[in-house]
Amino acid sequence: MKTPTIIALLHGPDQPGLVSRVSSWIFLRGSNIVHADQHEDPEAGIFFQRVEWSPSGQIDEEAANFEKFASEELGMKAKVAKSTDRPKVALFVSKTDHCFHDTILRFRSGEMAGELSCIISNHDVLAEDAKRYGLPFHHIPVSKDTKAEAEAAQLKIVHEHGAELIVMARYMQVLSDDLVNKVGCPVINIHHSFLPAFAGGKPYHQAHLRGVKIIGATAHYATADLDEGPIIHQDVTRINHRNAIPDLIRKGRDLEKSVFAQAIRLHLDNRILVYNNRTVVFD
Repeated sequence: MKTPTIIALLHGPDQPGLVSRVSSWIFLRGSNIVHADQHEDPEAGIFFQRVEWSPSGQIDEEAANFEKFASEELGMKAKVAKSTDRPKVALFVSKTDHCFHDTILRFRSGEMAGELSCIISNHDVLAEDAKRYGLPFHHIPVSKDTKAEAEAAQLKIVHEHGAELIVMARYMQVLSDDLVNKVGCPVINIHHSFLPAFAGGKPYHQAHLRGVKIIGATAHYATADLDEGPIIHQDVTRINHRNAIPDLIRKGRDLEKSVFAQAIRLHLDNRILVYNNRTVVFD
């Protein structure tokens, strides 16, 4: 069994000696750093760091003390977590099921450091599948006229299940500003193209018409702006003139599953810092 660790994500104004001060704080308490990485944005003058260590004392107390140290003595924003944390995750889906099944199986196998708490869908086609997985399924139809009412119901369910992350496994609705602001947790979306190319609907059809030589998938944090949130992870695969639209869709879906899974994993492993609509990913 692995020794529990504390994980801290720090960012703030760059200043001399930050790495030394962080490592010294940990060392002076008899704790041991197991991973450390940092990045500097010289143009913005911002320092980013991820540090993970085995605490010598009581883990919750040491985590709280470090967060106070980072804020009060370093002037840094800090997100502090424990390797034993298992955040609850709500999965949103529409009809397309490849990311739905792949994501659930990865959680069931213990690959993800979290717990799927519920499924929310604007269609009922995957209700029986969710039942077989033993997951609560909530069917909330969404239309232009009922969007506000539907999102209020979604918010209620997310909060009732205590979700700390929402993952959109090909959920084909744009979230409103109201939901994004009130949900109180990050939202990860998978888009079936290499953003910023081919945003919006039917990207594989757009790619085929343009005769592109690569297609891709992009996982990003969702915002109220369609496909405009901070990018977490991307990947591509090569195609050629022999590939018809069904070939692009098949290849693209394989990418979507792996890219989506990696983005969720990076988030749950506390490896992502968001800054100015961009991400710093300590992978």
